[in-house]
Amino acid sequence: MTGGDVLRVGNASGFYGDRFDAVAEMLTGGPLDVLTGDYLAELTMLILGRDRLKDPTRGYAKSFLRQMEDSLGTAVERGVRLVTNAGGLNPAGLADAVRDLAGRLGVPVRVAHVEGDDLLPRYRGREGVLTANAYLGGAGIAACLRAGADVVVTGRVTDAALVSGVAAAHFGWAPTDHDRLAGAVVAGHVLECGTQATGGNYSFFTAHDPRHPGFPLAEITADGSSVITKHPGTGGAVTTGTVTAQLLYETSGARYPGPDVTARLDTVRLTQEGPDRVRIDGVRGEAPPPTLKVGLTRLGGWRNALTFVLTGLDIEAKAALVRQQMEAAFDAAKHRPASVTWTLARTDHADAAVQEEASALLRLVVRDADQDAVGRVVSGAAVELALGSVPGFHVTAPPGRGEPYGVFEAEYADAADVPHTAVLPDGSRAEPPPPAETRELSPLPGPALPEPLAHDGRTRRAPLGLVAGARSGDKGGSANVGVWAGTDAAWRWLAHELTTDRLRALLPETAELPVTRHVLPNLRALNFVIDGLLGAGVAAQARFDPQAKALGEWLRARHVDIPEVLL
Repeated sequence: MTGGDVLRVGNASGFYGDRFDAVAEMLTGGPLDVLTGDYLAELTMLILGRDRLKDPTRGYAKSFLRQMEDSLGTAVERGVRLVTNAGGLNPAGLADAVRDLAGRLGVPVRVAHVEGDDLLPRYRGREGVLTANAYLGGAGIAACLRAGADVVVTGRVTDAALVSGVAAAHFGWAPTDHDRLAGAVVAGHVLECGTQATGGNYSFFTAHDPRHPGFPLAEITADGSSVITKHPGTGGAVTTGTVTAQLLYETSGARYPGPDVTARLDTVRLTQEGPDRVRIDGVRGEAPPPTLKVGLTRLGGWRNALTFVLTGLDIEAKAALVRQQMEAAFDAAKHRPASVTWTLARTDHADAAVQEEASALLRLVVRDADQDAVGRVVSGAAVELALGSVPGFHVTAPPGRGEPYGVFEAEYADAADVPHTAVLPDGSRAEPPPPAETRELSPLPGPALPEPLAHDGRTRRAPLGLVAGARSGDKGGSANVGVWAGTDAAWRWLAHELTTDRLRALLPETAELPVTRHVLPNLRALNFVIDGLLGAGVAAQARFDPQAKALGEWLRARHVDIPEVLL
C-alpha cells in the first residue's frame, strides 16, 4: 500500500447505529483512498456480548454487513479500501460473512482481519464477566493492508488506530516514527466520532447549517500532518472550533496514550486553511506505555426506573408523599431493592400557560441482583398509588419488570502478553511484535497560564457559553468536560476564572468528587476529568445523562460574571 503524497481517509460511522447511508455518501461524494468505520464503544461491547450469548456466531455489528450489501461493489469499483472495527467480538465471523456476501454479489474482494484482543478466557473466573478485550493498536491493520487486503475487519482496537494503522501502511512508517504516528493518531481521534468533527453536537451549531452534516475525512501527508475536511456540498462545517471540540472529547491531559504512540496534545497546532479545511500539524509523539488497556463488561444486576409527574402547587410536599408511600411498600416487601435512588427535577414553572411546564419530574431508580426485587415490588407499589396519592398522580410510562444493567471496568495488561494477529487475505497469519521502545506514563508539569485579561472592571452576569464552547463525554465511571475559548482575550479570562473549585460551584453534582484540570494553551482549552460521576459506567445508567453528553452544555448555561469587554 506504500505510496502517494496525500492519503485521503474518510469516516462513515462514529458508533453502532450511526447514519446508515453514510457509507454510500462517503464513497460517492468525492475521492477517497480508505474509508473507516468506528462501531465500538463501552456500551456496544456489552450489547455484542449479550448477542454472542444468544448466538456464538454473532458478536459483530450486523449493520455493517447490511451496508456492504449496498456499497461493497462501489468501494471495489472506486478502489477504496475499507477498514472497520465492526468485527467486535467476532472479527473472523464478520470477515467470513463479508467474503460470503462478496461471492453472492460477484464482487472480487480480498478480506483480512485482526484478532488477539479477546482475552475473555483469562477472566472466566470473574463472576458475570461477558467481555474482556484489550485495546490493540494499528500494526495488525497495517500488516493486512500491506498484504493487499481490500477490506480489513478488526475487533477491539483503539478508535484512532483505524487511521494510524492505515497511514503507517501507506507511508511505510516504522514503529519508532513517533511524531508521524502521533499526527495520524490525532487525525484519527478527530475522525473517529464522525460528524462530531463537522458541526454535529457542537456548542455553536447555529453558526452553520446543522441539519445533515457531512462525515469527515483527513488528508494525511508523510510527515503525519493532515487537513481535516469533508466532501464538497455536504452540510455542517469544519472549523478550528469543530476540530477543537472533538480533540477535547473523551481525553484528559497533554499526554494521550495509545498502543503505538503517546500523542502530545499540548503540541497540536490548528490552522483554518480555507472553508471547511483545518490543518493539524506540529504534533509530537513519545514511545507508548508498556501496557494495554483492557475493557471488561459484566452484568451488574437488575434495574428498574419510574418517573412520577408532579404538577402545580406544593411540589416538594408531593414528592415527599410519593417517596414515603413507595418506601413503605419497599419496607413491607419480602425483598427490598438493594439500591434505591430518588431525584427531583424542578422543571415546573409558576403560573405556566402549558400543563407540561407546570410539572416537575420525580425519578426513582432501583437496583438489585435479583430481578424480583426490582420488578413487581416496584410496579405493583406504583400502580396501587393511582387513586390514593398526590392530586394529579400520573407517570411518564407504565412501570415495567426491570431490565439487566451492565458495568464497565478497565484494567491493564503487559503489551507483550497480549497476542496481536493479522489474518491475511491468503489465510496466513502475521504477528506484529509489541513496541520495542516504551515509556511509562507520567504527568507533565502544568504550563504557564496567560496573562490575566486587563479590563475596566465592568462585568455582566451572563451564561458562560456566550464566550466558551464545551464538549463532554464518558470514560468508564469518569466524565470529561473540555472547555475552549474562541479568542485570545476570552482565553486570558477563562484560564483564570474556571478553576476546579469554580467548576464544582457551577456543577454542584461534582462538589464531592475528585476533579482534575488540564490546561492546553495551544487549543485555548481546559479539560476537566471528574472521577466517579457516572458510577460504574454508561451501561449502569447511574444518572439522568448516563454518558455525560450534555454536562458541557449545562456548564455553559450557568451564569458567571463575565467582563463586558468580552460581551
